[in-house]
Amino acid sequence: MSMSDTPVHDLRADQGDLSSDITKNGKRKTIVMKFGGTSVGNIERIRIVAQRVKAEHDKGRRIVVVVSAMSGVTNQMVEYCAELDKLADPKEYDAVVASGEQVTSGLVAIALQALGVPSRSFQGWQIPLKTDDAHGKASIEGVDGTLLLKCLDEGIVPVVAGFQGLGPNDRIATLGRGGSDTSAVAVAASIKADQCDIYTDVDGIYTSDPRIVKRAKRLDRITYEEMLELASVGAKVLQTRSVGLAMREKVKVRVLSSFAETDDESGSIVVDEDEIVEKELVAGIASSQDESKISVRHIPDRPGIAAAIFGPLSEANINVDMIVQSRGADQFNTMTFTVSKADEAAARDVLEKAREDIQYGELETSHDVVKISVVGIGMRSNTGLAATMFRTLAERGINVQVISTSEIKISVLIDSAYKELAMRALHTAYGLDQEEGINT
Repeated sequence: MSMSDTPVHDLRADQGDLSSDITKNGKRKTIVMKFGGTSVGNIERIRIVAQRVKAEHDKGRRIVVVVSAMSGVTNQMVEYCAELDKLADPKEYDAVVASGEQVTSGLVAIALQALGVPSRSFQGWQIPLKTDDAHGKASIEGVDGTLLLKCLDEGIVPVVAGFQGLGPNDRIATLGRGGSDTSAVAVAASIKADQCDIYTDVDGIYTSDPRIVKRAKRLDRITYEEMLELASVGAKVLQTRSVGLAMREKVKVRVLSSFAETDDESGSIVVDEDEIVEKELVAGIASSQDESKISVRHIPDRPGIAAAIFGPLSEANINVDMIVQSRGADQFNTMTFTVSKADEAAARDVLEKAREDIQYGELETSHDVVKISVVGIGMRSNTGLAATMFRTLAERGINVQVISTSEIKISVLIDSAYKELAMRALHTAYGLDQEEGINT
């Protein structure tokens, strides 16, 4: 049974007030605390994480910890695989890259024990957290929370290796970049946790990347839907699938900093739309430079050509994002779309093998592009937001190459040289700039 098929009442927690140690049903609050790679980047930071967990444990709260690999470790594992074979066997690739989380989970458990907190580590296969067979980007099919709940009942803090699970044939499978967020939300759903706290290197969710847009504002609350769209188009605070799972299972997610003093009011909370009284037209501006533009040129104009292109890509588990089709003066078509840079080599391989079926003339790729997106639930009921985007870009001489939209999102593909200019201009155009002198 997949998690999406599991009845909500079997997974969802009775969501209590974030500031209370006791939930509405009188039970001790259960919290999942997830720490990313920078939060556990070295031994000293692991000690700090252990102290944070101990502080929550000392309040009488039931704590499950989920950890990523130490920063840089997964990248090193990926490089090792690529040096041997850029198209390495995905099952063996997963066996290698999952090792970072195994190390971190053990280290955090040791650090907690050193502070007098009973703890033990769990790998994905030990819980088990079960996945499908899409190695490298596997989807969670179910989580058995029995062992974790047993630990909690015995006063033990489980430390779970994120990013990994158990696929078919008892093979380790990884969830893709940022997959530890998804692990944390899935664990929170399976044990009916009251909230899932995601500790990272920023103190919340901002209207844009504050490293680029200096006047970006921190949001106290944001809807699941807005966060899902922002995550899907480049906002790196939360992984896309983790937000989708949280939305389905109604897991309350809080984003806060590992590197600052925090309390129960810190950070940004992702919640249902009806929990936000005053809604902004636009929640934020996001960018993604993890884009490769692929153009399949000189395609015959005939029925089924799109299926001939995108069918094999889908079968190879390659996600296609923005798509545009154009016709040239010679009556032949060009199909342009984007894939992640990590999938470009595989996509080219798939399309070259399907060349005889598609009957295209040439295949071109480009890396010098960036996707800029405007997201907000106000787009459902307010006109003119798209016009504002296109006018703002045009006034600054920025050419739009590809456009895609959803109910609450507009995305454009532009030359990467204009990334920062576009983000700052759009942030101002939609009235998102923080007022001078105000700290959020």
